[in-house]
Amino acid sequence: MSDDISSILDFWQFDPDEPVVRIIRGTDGREKVQMRVDLGVLQMEMAGRPDGQRPFGCESLLEHYRREQQAYESSHLDSAPFELDHEACARLWRESVQYYHRYLAFWILELYDLCARDTRHNLELFEFARNHAPEEHIKFHFDQWRPYVTMMHTRAVATPMLQQNHLGGALHVIDQGIDRIHDFLDEYDLNDKEEACQELQNLERWREEILARDNWEEESEPTARIEVLRRQLREAIQNEAFEEAASLRDQIRRLSEDRPTDS
Repeated sequence: MSDDISSILDFWQFDPDEPVVRIIRGTDGREKVQMRVDLGVLQMEMAGRPDGQRPFGCESLLEHYRREQQAYESSHLDSAPFELDHEACARLWRESVQYYHRYLAFWILELYDLCARDTRHNLELFEFARNHAPEEHIKFHFDQWRPYVTMMHTRAVATPMLQQNHLGGALHVIDQGIDRIHDFLDEYDLNDKEEACQELQNLERWREEILARDNWEEESEPTARIEVLRRQLREAIQNEAFEEAASLRDQIRRLSEDRPTDS
């Protein structure tokens, strides 16, 4: 069998303006996801590590280093905290890039549950690096991507809810994502950069678009509006806008009273 993949590339053209992704069945009988890139094809497993490897017998490097951390801390009760070395950080970074390619592919394919699974992996990986990397610049090398992955995770979780018209639940998830990006900005003293944070602006615009919809089911509308009003109330209190806060409380109370109760 020839090692030349030109026939595959000729048949499946790269499009610089539109991501090209597909699911195929491999020679082993299992489904795999492929992404066409300008110089070839990325092929990834559907579950586990995208490259199909089991490093140190674990599903992922993140799992392996978590086990190392637990073993270290159980046997070094009075020692310095567990710390990753530079090679471990480099390996974890490469793993996060693999998961990035795959969750992007799942997003394009509208496989939102799988996209949410992989974005969750990377968020947990970033947190682990933040807690255990040896130097601040290495921690930020991972953590600078937290707003983007938070946005993608939020969209992957909330989109199926919107498709099922669970608007209140979707808005709650979106508000959680917004809060987590605010947490990131707080941690790095970047609150003056809110308007420049595209991920934050993306989620806030999405929330407003949902509120502007005119096709809400009656039982969904009060719940969804209450979720947003509660967030606006928190912001008003934080900004000491007490008249606005009082008005928002009145709106929340009226909507709560108008909601149908279970019989």
